[in-house]
Amino acid sequence: MILRVVFILALGGGLTSPLFASTERGDRLFQESGGSVGIPGVAGPAGAPGLAGAAGAQGIQGIPGIPGAPGILDFSDFFALQGTDNGSIGGGVAVNFPRVGSTSGIIVATGPSTFLLPTIGTYLVQFQVDVTAAAQLQLALNTVPLSETVVGRATGTTQIIGVSLLTTSTSNSILEVINPPTNIALTIPANDGGTHPISAHLVIIRIQ
Repeated sequence: MILRVVFILALGGGLTSPLFASTERGDRLFQESGGSVGIPGVAGPAGAPGLAGAAGAQGIQGIPGIPGAPGILDFSDFFALQGTDNGSIGGGVAVNFPRVGSTSGIIVATGPSTFLLPTIGTYLVQFQVDVTAAAQLQLALNTVPLSETVVGRATGTTQIIGVSLLTTSTSNSILEVINPPTNIALTIPANDGGTHPISAHLVIIRIQ
């Protein structure tokens, strides 16, 4: 009888042994006893995106453009060095501008005094040429002198400057700067005002 009680007591005491502790307690006891930590598990899926932040303040409104304002579509600058490229220019004869300055490559020279306007449109044309004594210059389009473009001066040896807007009606039109027909020959000086050759320029810009 006494042996049975002892056996029961021993069995009852075993029910509270650490061997029957919870998993959490078992893991803690395992770590405290010097065991290594296992490999971490695979990360779970990403959480849902957070709410979008508030919109920033509206920027300042830009300055409106000018309605119908023209722009630069093509351009070319042709020039001459006087004393080398020009001399005496008879009536109806064109002035040479055989050298090419800045250009977009569309408006090109077809000769020393003829210039191609390939696209139908409106062109801003400006020229400047030094001449001696009284003289006139004007533009010719497709060999037709344009009376509205004649500019000149009565005396002196300063530059003659012309500015015009031309609207072409056919593609590949040819532009020239000429001494108007029936006018006397004009002389272009080589180096007025100093020892360096004077430049003459023809600037053509397509704006529409």
